[in-house]
Amino acid sequence: MTDILRADGRTPDELRPVTIERGWSAQAEGSALISFGRTKVLCTASFTNGVPRWMAGKGKGWVTAEYSMLPRSTNSRMDRESVKGRIGGRTHEISRLIGRSLRAVVDMKALGENTIVIDCDVLQADGGTRTAAITGAYVALADALEWGRSKKFIGQKAQPLIDSLAAVSVGIIDGVPMLDLEYTEDSRAETDMNVVVTGRGLFVEVQGTAEGAPFDRRELDSLLDLALAGGITLTEFQKKALAVSA
Repeated sequence: MTDILRADGRTPDELRPVTIERGWSAQAEGSALISFGRTKVLCTASFTNGVPRWMAGKGKGWVTAEYSMLPRSTNSRMDRESVKGRIGGRTHEISRLIGRSLRAVVDMKALGENTIVIDCDVLQADGGTRTAAITGAYVALADALEWGRSKKFIGQKAQPLIDSLAAVSVGIIDGVPMLDLEYTEDSRAETDMNVVVTGRGLFVEVQGTAEGAPFDRRELDSLLDLALAGGITLTEFQKKALAVSA
């Protein structure tokens, strides 16, 4: 499989070039500008002492997310959803995916009655925007949690993060399982899948669809193996980013 080269010269099991610029925003409590190849997403984390009214008094915190794409993040300009007067179904779906993925690695009791809102804004899209958003959001979240600890909103010995989190796309193109699809690959994939995994290699979410012919168990296993390997590599990028002073 590794003898096959893709249009950009990668092997089927190779990620696009990944960069994580931690602390990109001077105003946010946590932030990261993440690039998966030409896909670029700005993730900012806003920390608030307090929780929504429906959670008050329960001794637990809350983590949620919002996702959006800039009008010219794609080949042709899109109208802003605020101008349209409604949020699209895809935007809602991805926002909820990011939020529940992050909550899977946060101990809400250890977080205390605090709220973190992650904003993921796609600056440039070339496939894999939701997976890049989740991977970058984790870095922004980690920094926002440490900011809360420094302000004594979170206990000094509390451990709100129970694992790391990353996500990557996989798919089958011309019968070959491939990792981290760019747009031209994603648009012609016979099977398309987004996989969210923890640093321990546990699955948080698997979104898979047969765009053409149905896929079998062998193909599914191949795609999940690719995603797990990609997740391990992305986790290393996150660790390196978080090890550098912001």
